[in-house]
Amino acid sequence: MRVIESKLKGVKLIEPKAFGDHRGFFMESYNEKVFKENGITENFVQDNHSLSKEAGVLRGMHYQLAPKGQTKLIRVATGAIYDVVVDMRKGSPTYGEWEGYILSEHNKRQLLVPKGFAHGFCTITENVNVLYKVDELYSPEHDRGIAWDDEDLGIDWPVSNPILSEKDGKHPQLKDAENNFVWED
Repeated sequence: MRVIESKLKGVKLIEPKAFGDHRGFFMESYNEKVFKENGITENFVQDNHSLSKEAGVLRGMHYQLAPKGQTKLIRVATGAIYDVVVDMRKGSPTYGEWEGYILSEHNKRQLLVPKGFAHGFCTITENVNVLYKVDELYSPEHDRGIAWDDEDLGIDWPVSNPILSEKDGKHPQLKDAENNFVWED
């Protein structure tokens, strides 16, 4: 398993080794020992699974306020997504910066998104199954989001008119969002 550090401190791109033959492939998507050796020590307590039937579905940009913030480990079982993270940690040298990654069933990449980041993705194929682990249970009272099209962020999404939930179409811009994350070096 190869772990690649991002310019956004704490965000990691994980490339599992896949062993394939004429039948298909096998890979370890999670190995506690290997993750710990690479500085990933979160105790994941919940697995989530979403299906997006159409290309152009955008889910995000989501986060949970502290003390119920979530670290997420995201991967794609079928299809492909453009996955985006935004640094929301006040005082961080990369506050308000974002990065995007292609995660797909073919590249088998996973993305570790730490607490203090907003997260979202846009499907770039049909019938996309996204699986992700979190280290904190879902808390409706702490559930928040920022606008996917925040002009100050300038996220370069692969679509201009995405398919959104009603909720995701109403998130505030980062500068107006409730945010209690603080940078810790």
